Amino acid sequence: MEIKNAVAGTLESGDIMIQIAPAEKEGLHIDLDSTVAAQFGRQIRAVIEETLTGMGVTDAEIKATDKGARDCTIRARVTAAAVRATGVDVWES
Repeated sequence: MEIKNAVAGTLESGDIMIQIAPAEKEGLHIDLDSTVAAQFGRQIRAVIEETLTGMGVTDAEIKATDKGARDCTIRARVTAAAVRATGVDVWES
């Protein structure tokens, strides 16, 4: 699947900014910047990875800047960025 650069989200409190770019090597490479990474970093990474693999994205560079987002917000932002990056609209029937 071809990936273009894409962004979704904000740097507001309770949100997360997701930036997706083409991968330089195989796999999902997640760079997480979060003030709560010590407590929730593993969960944030898992939500990002599960969302992308569920959409068929297996190779990408992801920069996640978290400001205390909940799982549902993380999924929404990752989905929006992936739709923008791939051009595949998951909301079409």
